[in-house]
Amino acid sequence: MKTMLLLGAAIAPLAFAMPALAQSGPNADPQGPVTSLEEVIVTGEPAMRNRTDDVAPTLSYDREYFQRFEPLTVGDALKRVPSVTFLSDVLESDGVRLRGLDPGYTQILINGERVPGAGVDRSFFVDRIPAELIERIEVVRSSSANRSGDAIAGAINIVLRDALSLDGGYVRLGALHWEDSEYGQWGGTYGAVWGGQAGPGRLLIGANVQDRRNPKDKYSVRYDEPGGTIQNTEVQTDVRDGTDYSANASYDVEVGGGDLRLSGAFVRTDRYQDEDSLEYEDGIEDAAHLSIVNDNDLDIRTDNLSLGARYEHDMFGGETVFKLGYASIDDSQYEFEGESEYLRDAVIFPDEDRYTLDSTTTDITDEEISGAIQHERDLSDGVAMEFGVQWNQKDRDSLITDTTRIRFNVPNAPAPRPPVPAFGPSVAGIGGIATIEETRIDPYVMFSGERGAMKWEAGLRYETTDTTVTGNTNEAGDPVVMETTENDYGFLLPSASLRVDLTESDRLTVSVARTVRRPNFDALSPATLEEERGDNDFRGNPDLQPESAWGADIGIEHRIGRRGVVGLNAFYRDVTDLIEDITLAEQGSGGAGTFVESIDNVGEGQVYGIEFDLSTPLDFMGMETTGVFLNASWLDSNVEDALGERRFNSQSDYVVNLGFTHDIPTWGAAFGASYRKQGDAFSRVWAEETETRYGADLEVFLEKRLFSNTVIRLTGSNLLDSSKDEVFDKFADQADQIARDYDEYEIETETAGPVYQLVMRVAF
Repeated sequence: MKTMLLLGAAIAPLAFAMPALAQSGPNADPQGPVTSLEEVIVTGEPAMRNRTDDVAPTLSYDREYFQRFEPLTVGDALKRVPSVTFLSDVLESDGVRLRGLDPGYTQILINGERVPGAGVDRSFFVDRIPAELIERIEVVRSSSANRSGDAIAGAINIVLRDALSLDGGYVRLGALHWEDSEYGQWGGTYGAVWGGQAGPGRLLIGANVQDRRNPKDKYSVRYDEPGGTIQNTEVQTDVRDGTDYSANASYDVEVGGGDLRLSGAFVRTDRYQDEDSLEYEDGIEDAAHLSIVNDNDLDIRTDNLSLGARYEHDMFGGETVFKLGYASIDDSQYEFEGESEYLRDAVIFPDEDRYTLDSTTTDITDEEISGAIQHERDLSDGVAMEFGVQWNQKDRDSLITDTTRIRFNVPNAPAPRPPVPAFGPSVAGIGGIATIEETRIDPYVMFSGERGAMKWEAGLRYETTDTTVTGNTNEAGDPVVMETTENDYGFLLPSASLRVDLTESDRLTVSVARTVRRPNFDALSPATLEEERGDNDFRGNPDLQPESAWGADIGIEHRIGRRGVVGLNAFYRDVTDLIEDITLAEQGSGGAGTFVESIDNVGEGQVYGIEFDLSTPLDFMGMETTGVFLNASWLDSNVEDALGERRFNSQSDYVVNLGFTHDIPTWGAAFGASYRKQGDAFSRVWAEETETRYGADLEVFLEKRLFSNTVIRLTGSNLLDSSKDEVFDKFADQADQIARDYDEYEIETETAGPVYQLVMRVAF
């Protein structure tokens, strides 16, 4: 199948919604259907990046840019976007690391609005959103006053399809194949979307179901030190199997002389993760050296719901917009881990010596209610003013409702193995944070204008945050003791952008903005969690302040021919009040040799880099139906810790994407390929250092139009059997880390095979 994909010929692209909106950005207004589905099902033209009219530097990509490679999730689609990296397992694309920074530095927006995530760092896993919901994706490199300021690295705005983006409908049917067994594993993907006139307004409805599977093999070798003696090896399989369900709807109608939009989207992720491992002493992988057999299963169900209402009306000499939104995430997880030990005595496998069983149930519910009033009006001399206030109320419950451990010794044969005892009673509330309440009220004012070749905007935003954290840290069976912590602050966030059209084809953009990153929720509780970090305790810091950053972007963009674009951008962020781990001068609960770790605002750091992107058809060379894309980002940073200078943790030093698409309109066919490579990443925390390397990823598609309204597409991803290689330097404490006195040195390799899809779309 690989050979077929790499040889291939197939068909022209399939487009289902308007190729571009007249205006980009989170507050852009759709302009209505461009054309019917049948007229754009085969265009004979490659899909390129949009050249937006925004003043703030923004890259915009319509769904057609990604769709030919049939991404399953928004995370899969973002792999082709400049400066986006992931630190996920192979075949996974969950937490976006824009410009290589931790996901908490990147603002994820859906239709221009914030969404809650299950993580304590406020980040949102983009692999929870099926790619079929996408209308376009925008990368907003610098902040504006009318957007939330918690975007030090930038913002990713995921614009979902709405009632004005489609005239007609389609059905999507497909099969997926994973090569993780003798005959492989099969799954399905099914979806349908329709948009059109419904009563006085326009309606869009859609639904999608798709199977997902991520089978991986892991192999670890652990030494006493680099180049030293092998302590043990571990052979592991890790299979993540599940199904995504999604539905979305949008209705646009004129009401009372204004425009009303109602929208909603629901996504459910059902996933079962099965990790099985065998650990061998001295690196000799036979029965006589088998020391541990581990079975770790995790059952996950995550529901994401987003509802929104937007009403726009001309009043008070300008345009007024009212917004009301509700977003929630309900994440339920049940983890079960059984471990058998074999070499505690002289009797080898299959006679086990001790059995341990752990069970934990975790429930996280995060709800956000938001509202906004904003007004825009023209002033004199082509200057416009926009002002408003945005409000958000977050309520988050995070509970470990059942946590139990069973451990017993097993007698040697011929004595019978004792039965596994029943789990004990549930213990509610164990695990730290129980509830979080956070209120934000953010007023802003922004001016914009245009004069000759220049277009500009400048604004001021004031963000206030009132956070209350209530939680407990008692051990199972102890009385529940709750503690409440409050953390309140306000930030003044100026921003400005200038765009100058140097020629008809060239433009220069300069942006300056101040942004923030709020502390992780689990870092605010002052309670001490015993042995939370290995053998060390952890205590949060209720006095933590957000990190803040002054940043600048400067870029130049050139139009190539009729639809091509090439750009070069340089960025810089100066981050202050950097939040880093520290070690307190206290002995931990584990006794001598253990410590109490904490977290604090320490020092500052700098982030900088250069971003290049090219997206163009080769029409200037007489090849109108061939398109190429290339984006490359060189990323760097500097921060100082107890051991000296380093990058921001886990920042890759580069990421490169390149590929092509070629249409053959006379055959109703097309084919293309995409190649991606992400650079090395390094992380250094208390007593542990990690270096991560990724292999390259190759994807190929073949496409053929069967009828005027039907297209079939074959895609293959991970065709190079990409790997993730990690090296862990582990130490007993920070003093040993400085002296390079190793506790353990581990090399781990994770591999996965290719994934194939065969998808048919039928328009009606």
